[in-house]
Amino acid sequence: MSKTLLILAAGMGSRFGGLKQIEPFGPNGEFIIDYSIYDAKRAGFDKVVFVIKEENYDVFKDTIGKRVEPYIKTEYAFQKNDNLPEPYRELLKDRIKPLGTAHAMLCARDKINEPFAIINADDFYGFDAYDKASLYLENVPENHYGLIAYRLGNTLTPNGSAKRGVCEVNEQGELIKLTESKVSLDGDMVDVEPLEGGDAFRTSKDTIASMNFLLFTPDLFQVLDDRFLPFLNQNKDNLESCEYLIPIVLDELVAEGAKTVDVIETSANWYGVTYKEDKDLVTGAIKQLVKEKTYPNHLWSK
Repeated sequence: MSKTLLILAAGMGSRFGGLKQIEPFGPNGEFIIDYSIYDAKRAGFDKVVFVIKEENYDVFKDTIGKRVEPYIKTEYAFQKNDNLPEPYRELLKDRIKPLGTAHAMLCARDKINEPFAIINADDFYGFDAYDKASLYLENVPENHYGLIAYRLGNTLTPNGSAKRGVCEVNEQGELIKLTESKVSLDGDMVDVEPLEGGDAFRTSKDTIASMNFLLFTPDLFQVLDDRFLPFLNQNKDNLESCEYLIPIVLDELVAEGAKTVDVIETSANWYGVTYKEDKDLVTGAIKQLVKEKTYPNHLWSK
């Protein structure tokens, strides 16, 4: 069956200091996105959709696009504010900062009519994650979505705090609560500060974390559309900085009993670059995977 990988690549990468999505990490100039698409294709995905800022189209097309288009169907969607409900389309027409991951997904709505996964453009998820995602999307239970999960302590950098989705999971492997949080290592524990308010707490490194590798059926787009105007109304006094985020929507759906989110733990290692100092760690990890022949030295060699 057809499966799409939706790559959210409109973020500004401000803390890293540039466009992380086109920073070379592989031995022959490969980007993290290259490894994501390579893994997704061999796991059974047959289309990739990039959500990008319109002004970055040429650089994406000339770098990533020209490399992957011979191997997988490739489409682009632009995260713009022209699809907002009134009166917010006019009020937010000059906002520069993207409106968040849930809005980014709505911008790709016309490109996807099949089960799909979303990922962040600047995260390295590992082949097992795509393999498990592809298998899940083959037969998604009605009113279910999926979440590829990692152990929180294995996703953090020693170079500072990061944003993570801290998960509470029941015995059936279903999501109870997803708390978007600012997290940081503190010895053998992790300090957690919920972004939407609530008391800070400490948790184990083994706590399940979401890294925004999420699995959906196309009905999600209507769910996001229905909730967008209420979100904007709720944030009418915070329109320049509010973000419509998919993890928060998922948490609401679970709390309401409207959807069940199946938590699927992967054995893959996750790598990411939050700070410039993280680049050497990720480059070294990819170099080792190439040495172990998990990936070829020239990723896109025919």
